[in-house]
Amino acid sequence: MSTMPVGGLVPQAVDDAADLVVRNAKIHTGDPGRPHAEALAIHDGVITAVGDDKDVAPHIGADTKVVDALGRRVIPGLNDAHLHVIRGGLNYVLELRWDGVRSLRQGLEMLREQAARTPKGQWVRVVGGWSAEQFAERRLPTVAELNAAAPDTPVFVLHLYQSAVLNRAALKAAGYTRDTPDPRGGQIVRGRDGDPTGMLLAAPSALILYSTLAKAPVLEGEDKKISTRHFLRELNRFGLTSAIDAAGGFQNFPDNYSTVVELAKAGQLSLRIAYHLFPQTAGQEIDDLARWIEIARPEDGDEWLRLNGAGENLTWAAADFENFAQPRPEHAPDYEAEFEKAVRLLMENGWGFRLHATYDETIRRDLAVFEKLSAEGLFPAGNRWLFDHAETVSPDSLDRVAALGGAMSVQNRLSFQGDAFVRRYGPGAAADAPPVRAMLDRGLTVGAGTDATRVSTYNPWVALHWLISGRTVGDLVLRPPTNRVDRQTALAMFTRAGAALTGEDEVKGVLRPGCYGDLAILSEDYFAVPEPDIAHIESLLTVTGGRIVYATAEYEGLDEELPPVNPAWSPVAHFGGYQVSRRAALPGAYQAELLGQAIAESEQHRQWRIARGLAPDAVSTPFDPCFVL
Repeated sequence: MSTMPVGGLVPQAVDDAADLVVRNAKIHTGDPGRPHAEALAIHDGVITAVGDDKDVAPHIGADTKVVDALGRRVIPGLNDAHLHVIRGGLNYVLELRWDGVRSLRQGLEMLREQAARTPKGQWVRVVGGWSAEQFAERRLPTVAELNAAAPDTPVFVLHLYQSAVLNRAALKAAGYTRDTPDPRGGQIVRGRDGDPTGMLLAAPSALILYSTLAKAPVLEGEDKKISTRHFLRELNRFGLTSAIDAAGGFQNFPDNYSTVVELAKAGQLSLRIAYHLFPQTAGQEIDDLARWIEIARPEDGDEWLRLNGAGENLTWAAADFENFAQPRPEHAPDYEAEFEKAVRLLMENGWGFRLHATYDETIRRDLAVFEKLSAEGLFPAGNRWLFDHAETVSPDSLDRVAALGGAMSVQNRLSFQGDAFVRRYGPGAAADAPPVRAMLDRGLTVGAGTDATRVSTYNPWVALHWLISGRTVGDLVLRPPTNRVDRQTALAMFTRAGAALTGEDEVKGVLRPGCYGDLAILSEDYFAVPEPDIAHIESLLTVTGGRIVYATAEYEGLDEELPPVNPAWSPVAHFGGYQVSRRAALPGAYQAELLGQAIAESEQHRQWRIARGLAPDAVSTPFDPCFVL
């Protein structure tokens, strides 16, 4: 890990010497032409050689940094195809993250400690990245527990897109009283005396949750840059080198984009970001889109920050919700007229787009609009477009997407919301939510992501584990083997597919000469660890554009220095972000875990077959409830 000779690699006097060489590695290149290698060289942000020591030796000069991977697995840098990275960065250092916390008791202790150091006027906020399913207690905190942990400091705890729990101080800070009316699509839960209890429910719209959170103090000026840089470093911790920002509510353009723009100009981004633009005001969507089309075009920017199109909403009336604790919302019967104007405007001006669509009912109506425009030659027309989420998309709809030249992006929302989905729609529907294999079998480009930070965690290895295992964070089996993917396919969905969704598949997502020098040296061998341990992998060294942007363990100190977290009372300054994963299971415990998983999965599939008349509803071999996971 120096410029000194390593393993016989002696610096040579060469022109355009590599800035960085990684050797002694098990490199998964993602390149079918050369899938495996032991070393690579990077110059000026781009890979110049891939092979073994003799292939990289001519690229080593006196100033080349040589990193010994110590026989570890190296992969292309991960690319989250749906991450709210811009919004997440603006708030990261203000948030107490329960990502990875395994018990509510631990979470409440963190909250109690944070409340004690939070100054007057500030809030303690737990905003996504966790689910009651991950806790040993399998439940949410109560209002009484929040009041006991923080009698005087406002506390806001968001749970998925379903609900929020506020303590007494937060209700007061938010201005909620017995006279506050319920907003449209939301409910302020009230006690027998008519006063708000502290529970807010999305019914089914999450607007009440986000509008309440928007009442909390925000960062200003340089603090927003520091917060964003620390969030990007946290993403680098897991091997992420790229993300597609899907925009979202309360993310105004250009105001809320200015921080990443300034960081990009200063060369301080450690993650490549392709961003989307999302009309924020109902009734004004067409005007917003028309204004943006006049001032920008997709692919404006550079390899670090670039515009990728519109979405994930185009018109508010066409959007559905993903609150599986509530019935599927019904759209207005005539939303297509305004939606068609938006799509036509984009397609005629060379703009791609992405669409939030949870349910097949939404997707079918959208596709009917696209097919109408297809008759005019607007589909397929070379513009990149895709559906996000698509938990209940039908085979027929997938055929129509393929015919119109579309793509798909899936996220592991059900690894956090699986219980709610099963309760409402049953295990049969959950087995195909979303139908990942059916998408891939049709030749569709299928990018993978997390939809962090308001629901899922930003840790991509949790999502990779979900793709491969079909399991929730509470270890409930949702998808059978027929709707899972192997490790190589899952990794391609988190690398090459994401690059294709931004038109960068020729230069990103693969480790070969001419591609960006984006890679991660992993803590464990992704292709060899037991399946349950995939979720606990991290990066030991992450490289973006030839820059070492994250380093730990043997490589600690090689990454770029960041300014200290500010404010000093920040939860991130004291707890960090994602909580440290457990170590790999012992062989005996792992064997017992596999046995329990097999029994539970067998019983679930038996019930699924009974429900469809494919097996008799008869008493089977006694089922031991101790193995229910």
